[in-house]
Amino acid sequence: MQQPKLYGLCDRELLDRFDITIEQFVERANRHNAPIIQYRDKLGGTDERKDALLRLKECYSGVVIINDDYTIADLCDGVHIGQEDLYALDSSAQEAIKILREIVGEESIIGLSTHNKEEIEVANRLNINYIGVGAYRKSSTKDSAQVLQESVDQLAKISSHLVAIIGGVRVDDMIDSVAYKVVGSDLYR
Repeated sequence: MQQPKLYGLCDRELLDRFDITIEQFVERANRHNAPIIQYRDKLGGTDERKDALLRLKECYSGVVIINDDYTIADLCDGVHIGQEDLYALDSSAQEAIKILREIVGEESIIGLSTHNKEEIEVANRLNINYIGVGAYRKSSTKDSAQVLQESVDQLAKISSHLVAIIGGVRVDDMIDSVAYKVVGSDLYR
């Protein structure tokens, strides 16, 4: 199988910690031919995320995804949400995705984080574009997550959607059976 493509995770906390601009992050992602960049900002408000997305779109020609804040997904190509965000929309995953599709549109990309076989099986029945499976290994941003390193291949094979491996993934990781490796902090070094 072909090696997964790099999916860059542009995280505001990491930009600040490593004193890197969005433009510098894009240069690093472009060096690895990343077709997707996700912007994540757990600290700022919607206006700050909007400004950052617009800056990202100005200097990056690939697919741009916003993390969690689906209210501004119209400024980019889609949204990636977690399990909590999914069920905050509705107690039924099917209904939650219907609501999200009404908000972001049928053409928008929707990604969903998953962590185990049961969540992947639910995701298989949803109108989404890809799943994130993780955490691949312990990381500074997901240190409480369960580490799935050895079982990633088995979990990826269960999915009917494209799979992006998330959590502690490094640029040089060789991971079969997934479409994308989501790399965050390793792109900042």
